[in-house]
This record gives sequence, C-alpha cells and structure tokens, in this order.
Amino acid sequence: MNFRLLNPLRRLARSDNTGRASITPRRIYILPTGNGVLFAILLLLMLLGSINYANNLGFLLTFLLMGLGLVAMLHTWRNLVGLELKCGRAAPVFVGDAARFDIQLTNRRRWSRPGIQLQMRSGTPLTIDLAAAATGNLTLTSKASQRGKLALPRFTLSTRYPLGLFNAWAYVELNAYCLVYPTPGARMPESPLPQYSRSQMGDRGVGADDFTGLRHYRPGDSPRHINWKALAREQGLQTKLFGGDRAEKCWLDWHRLQGDTEQRLSQLCRGVLDASGGDIEFGLKLPDIELKPARSQQHRLNCLSALALFAEPK
Repeated sequence: MNFRLLNPLRRLARSDNTGRASITPRRIYILPTGNGVLFAILLLLMLLGSINYANNLGFLLTFLLMGLGLVAMLHTWRNLVGLELKCGRAAPVFVGDAARFDIQLTNRRRWSRPGIQLQMRSGTPLTIDLAAAATGNLTLTSKASQRGKLALPRFTLSTRYPLGLFNAWAYVELNAYCLVYPTPGARMPESPLPQYSRSQMGDRGVGADDFTGLRHYRPGDSPRHINWKALAREQGLQTKLFGGDRAEKCWLDWHRLQGDTEQRLSQLCRGVLDASGGDIEFGLKLPDIELKPARSQQHRLNCLSALALFAEPK
C-alpha cells in the first residue's frame, strides 16, 4: 500500500490565487459511521439467514437494502464534490479575544446540499443547508493568544447526508489571517499626554480653542464634534470646526517606557486608544518606525497595526 496517499497534507484543499478552495473528488475522504457499521452487520445477518432458510424474499430485502446503502454513500460523497469556500476579511482583535473568520460557501450545482458542516479542531461543528446555486456563510472563531498575524487554522468540511450511514470529509486550508493587536496595558505616563503645540493650520478648523463653523461629516470624525442638534432637526450629519492657535498634540514614544517588549507595546496600545478617544493629535515612535502626529480613524488603525506587527531590531 502506498502510505503517501493516506497523508492528509497531500489531499488538502488549499486556496488558489483568488482565495477560493474547491473540493475536488480526490480531496474527499469517506468512511462508514457507527450507524453504517451496524447497518452492514445487519445486512450480513440477513444474508446468512436468507441463505440458511433459502428465503427468496429475504434475499430480495437484503439486496434492496444493500443497494440503498450504496446509493446513500454516493449521495454523501456527491454532497461535497464541487463545493467552493472562501474566507472574507477578518476584523482585527486584541490579544485574548476571539478572532472571527467569515467563511463563504458557494454551491454552483443545480441541486441543494443539506447538512454541510465546518469544524475546527476541538471546536463545535457549525451546520448549514445550501440551496441550489446559492451561497451561505458560517463564522469560525479562534482564540488570539499572541499579537501579529493569526492565520486561519486548518478546518474540516464534512457531511453525513442523507442517511447518516457514511461520513465524508475534506481538510481545508484557506490563505487568510486576522491582525491581532497587543493587549491594552497600563496607562501611559502623564508626561507625554497631552502637550499643547502651536497649530500650523490656524483657524482652519483643526485647533482646540474657538468654534469656527460647520462642515459635512467625514468618516473618522470624532463623535464629540458632531452637531447632534442639527441631526435631530433632520439637517444631516455635520461636524463642528474649531480654530485658534493651539492644538493638542503628543508623542507616544517607545524609548520613554520601561519594561520588556510586550509590556511597552501594551502601554503604547493603551496610549493610542486613550489619545484617539480623547480626540488628541498624536504620533507614534518605535525603534524602526515613526508615525507623525495626526488625528483620524485611519491614523489610529495604522498605529495599532504597527504595534501588532512590531519586530524588535536585533
């Protein structure tokens, strides 16, 4: 026997350049379930009884049930063949949270696929019934135990449709990952938060002193600056602008902190969250990167991503 053919890595369904994994016939394993084994034993006993008593009706019933079992095996295998899987973008999480991977299952055939299951190792199986020429979504979760890129673990696609006599499964590995931010640690020292600096924009609406006017809402604007009264009057989302000669600014500096790498990253993560929540213009200094002070949702995400992917220079 060629044991290389039994290696699950050689029959793994992997994603292609488009991020999709297709379940081909050679990727599928199939074995009888416990009920299937009992069914086979029952058929054997019926066959022996029919031979012993030369009972034609017994032969008829035995071979009829045997044919039913073979047809059920074909339908179990057929329920997985041609199925396509793709993972959507996973939202970033913090260390200790559960990363959520949305798996899209696509059925391009003209028949339905009931009883499709997805399961990670030692996880709870998730079940979905796919209609003909339809798509469905299931969400797999995996605990984020360390920062960085968390790859989607290998999972199992299986089915026992239609009679539960056979279990067909395939191992799937999709090229997807979730970005894991450091755990927010202790608050940053008071010295760098906040500092007032002279605003180069004057009264163009980015200072911290006087109200200067309104403009249309832009994604990333602080909820503190939204004109809620105008929204209540059904005038749409508007953002208040402030001018003056001062702007709140601070630097979150790696070199001003104490502790090991993970402790510093946790403190910097807390600093980013506090500064962005307080609508402060802040910058981030790491040994290998420097992000200039800014105040936007994208800047917040850039800083958190830099902390997640930080690798200390050797």
